[in-house]
Amino acid sequence: MTFFCRAAILLGSAMAFLAAVSFSQTGVHDENVTSELERKVDQLFAAYDKSDTPGCALGVVRDGEFLYKKGYGEASLELSVPLTPQSVFYMGSVSKQFTAASVVLAAEQGFLSLDDDVRKYVPELPSYGKPITLREMLHHTSGFRDILGLLLLAGRNFEDLHPTSELLDLLSRQKALNYTPGDEFLYSNTNYFLMSVVIHRATGKPLSQFAEENIFKPLGMTHTGFYDDHSVVVPGRVPAYAPRPAGGFRIDWSTNFDKIGDGGLMSSVDDLLQWDRNFYANKLGKGTLLKEMQTQGLINNGKQIEYALGLFISTYRGLPIVEHDGALFGYRTALLRFPQQHFSVITLCNVGTSNPGRLSYQVADLYLAGQLAPEPPASAALSVDSEPFAGWYRNLDSHAVLQISASNGGLEAFGTHFSPRDATHFVATPGPEIAFDRQANSGMRLTLNFKDTVPQIFARYEPLKASAENFVQYTGEYTSAELQATYRFAVKAGKLTLATNWQEPAVLEPIVLDEFQGPFGTSIVFHRDTAGDVTGCDLFAGRVRNIAFAKSVTKTATTLTK
Repeated sequence: MTFFCRAAILLGSAMAFLAAVSFSQTGVHDENVTSELERKVDQLFAAYDKSDTPGCALGVVRDGEFLYKKGYGEASLELSVPLTPQSVFYMGSVSKQFTAASVVLAAEQGFLSLDDDVRKYVPELPSYGKPITLREMLHHTSGFRDILGLLLLAGRNFEDLHPTSELLDLLSRQKALNYTPGDEFLYSNTNYFLMSVVIHRATGKPLSQFAEENIFKPLGMTHTGFYDDHSVVVPGRVPAYAPRPAGGFRIDWSTNFDKIGDGGLMSSVDDLLQWDRNFYANKLGKGTLLKEMQTQGLINNGKQIEYALGLFISTYRGLPIVEHDGALFGYRTALLRFPQQHFSVITLCNVGTSNPGRLSYQVADLYLAGQLAPEPPASAALSVDSEPFAGWYRNLDSHAVLQISASNGGLEAFGTHFSPRDATHFVATPGPEIAFDRQANSGMRLTLNFKDTVPQIFARYEPLKASAENFVQYTGEYTSAELQATYRFAVKAGKLTLATNWQEPAVLEPIVLDEFQGPFGTSIVFHRDTAGDVTGCDLFAGRVRNIAFAKSVTKTATTLTK
């Protein structure tokens, strides 16, 4: 829907529109306009404003005060407790800005420097031939493989307790990085988990204690803290949920998950107001905090990225914004700030199907209607035949695969709709862009562009059609010293399957010769010796690249299961 249509629906008349513009530009209070805005906000959250569903807590902030705050839905379906702005949520990756702030404050106090080599504090990490600085890690340009991805690929129960010693052991086994430090931006939770270790070793205090003394207590954030002890009672904490296929909800949270730094923060809408205020009148440290946290990173080629320190610095409809989302288990969170307008939206949800980032933008659309640039006109009128672009595409570097489908005059890819900008370019708003071109010798290819990341080039391919007899050559046990994991490949019901630990075997889909698509977005690439025999495989999974597995020569498993 265009900006102009939304404005008309919101205000209902020209006079109401003028009143709302006056309010959004000057802050003048008009009870009728305020009531209408709040009614429209409530409509955005109407799906959650029920007594039989989890939902969201919302805070709309201007000049350090709430314009509106409300809870929609239940904090606890079991106990029939409603959500409120005081409800305490697991914040997911919104935690990263508090970890980054702790690192900056520790630097001010002389405990460390942002340009220190991380191995100064974590010597267990391998040397990769070039120092990796804390600053590179804070900007996600270090090249470290993602710790959450490594746990998943190792077949470890994601919801179990994972002590720091276990995680450091896993990281110490990584023989390579995803890329040369500084060459790329690639979001990795490893960077911020390691910051919790750095803070502890540099200051002598756990991150939870350091942040409490240097951030939460000075700001009066009395219901905020890093959850690093699974036995601690957290007053006001809400569980998270996910829908069940047959209706209703299932629990989707874990009290055992007490890893911090990359996540682990507990907080509420009310407490986050204090944090928002601090970005306009800093009360913490010696004065460098705001500048450091909002300085965007640079990669080795000199390009500036959007990621600063735990914050994305960008624009939305012509206005500068500072934002970060979070997601883990069924929790979904978003902090969105328009610094020039001193306006922020805090949206915290406890259901995995919610999208607090989108909801926050929609709330901003209402309150900042007079200042936001009009949305680009809908491109549905552009007539583009997208069928020729449909099919499967493969990245030759990451071995990732991407399915493109024609849909509603545009394209669908990874659950996102792309609208045509012209005959060969498709865009998601806001989000990535896809451009197609046809090569003389190699056929159709596409370039996928995300902000901050290196353009990814995919070539179209036809999925390999293979029989169970073809799959036998891949069967057997493969081990990875980096993951301390054994993968078991077998043929079942005519399909190649993969199992590790207690997990149910997952079906692998052939891509091209010696390459398969696996669970969790993985790609498995088998390799051969000079005689043509399969000797091992490499694993690629988004934020984890090129994990090596060697095929066991002492055990084979070539039996076909009908």
